[in-house]
Amino acid sequence: MTAPPSWRDALERAAGGQATVRDAALLLREAPLFDVGRAADDVRRRLHPDDVVTYIVDRNINYTNVCSCRCSFCAFFRGKDDPGAYVLSDAELSRKIEETLDAGGTQVLLQGGLHPDWGLAEAVRLVTEVKRHPIRLHGFSPPEIAHFAGRSGVSIAEAISRLKDAGLDSIPGGGAEILDDSVRGVISPNKIGWEQWAAVMREAHRQGLPTSATMMFGSIEAPEHVASHLLRIRDLQEETGGFLSFIPWTFQSGNTLLSRDPRFGEGRGSGLGHAVGYLRVLAVARLVLRNVRTIQVSWVTMGAKIAQLGLFFGGNDYGSTMMEENVVASAGVAFRMSEEEIVATIRDAGFRPRRREEHRCST
Repeated sequence: MTAPPSWRDALERAAGGQATVRDAALLLREAPLFDVGRAADDVRRRLHPDDVVTYIVDRNINYTNVCSCRCSFCAFFRGKDDPGAYVLSDAELSRKIEETLDAGGTQVLLQGGLHPDWGLAEAVRLVTEVKRHPIRLHGFSPPEIAHFAGRSGVSIAEAISRLKDAGLDSIPGGGAEILDDSVRGVISPNKIGWEQWAAVMREAHRQGLPTSATMMFGSIEAPEHVASHLLRIRDLQEETGGFLSFIPWTFQSGNTLLSRDPRFGEGRGSGLGHAVGYLRVLAVARLVLRNVRTIQVSWVTMGAKIAQLGLFFGGNDYGSTMMEENVVASAGVAFRMSEEEIVATIRDAGFRPRRREEHRCST
């Protein structure tokens, strides 16, 4: 009689860099939290022996909340003619960038909804406007790039090339949610599938644009979906080497259509959408993603103290000061931290804070 799979065996394989989907799922379901955390911390120490924890001063700028995708997990989107729908003017965009520079910021993260009237020309114009200022541009998630390309009738490769030529410096990993189409078909049926998301990232890496990878969990997925997501990121990184960081965060249900869906609720899905589950996912991600050097904690969704704990569960970057954040805030979550608070939080945990001037790992 074959013995049932053991979390201890799974942890041993993961600690040796050989985790399978089944191993990762078993760790997410059964392994004691602190055993997984200690193993993840060992990996973090090997990759970052200097105990430095990095952060960046930048700003999220959402150029529009008009979106044809209408994802059920999103409280930010509006229809084109809905009250509160907006598109930033060039003057508003410039003002936000100047405020960022005045505060010592070095980068903006530019993202927005999939505006039904916008194609590649509008995206290139936005990049050109941003790059009138001496600032790095981390912008346009894979769904946005696919949307611009589709609206303009060009290939993904051409869309990325034109955005890069206009000045785009790097691409965020947004729109990943869970890289499994059975989950995406429920929470974001109008968005590109996981293979299209990966194809955009693969092409960006081919053209020399660095990107981040992300995961939103805690909605309707099972631990196996989370595990599969991690290994798909690992495999793509093995192929391209273009991911600078991985950032997981929990679904924020406030004001969303998904929160009223009978498939979502207490005890549903992976059961990981809480503080302990977040730390577990962070640790398993650090174990699985040996080939992605940086794992970023999410104080924006979890608050400063859980993010601080995350530094002992595999995290080595504290993210951005986020001078402006609208998407998570629209779901009713409004954590805020100044640069001084981030530095103090990192230092109080026994790490050495270091401000980074380039992208490296923001979402």
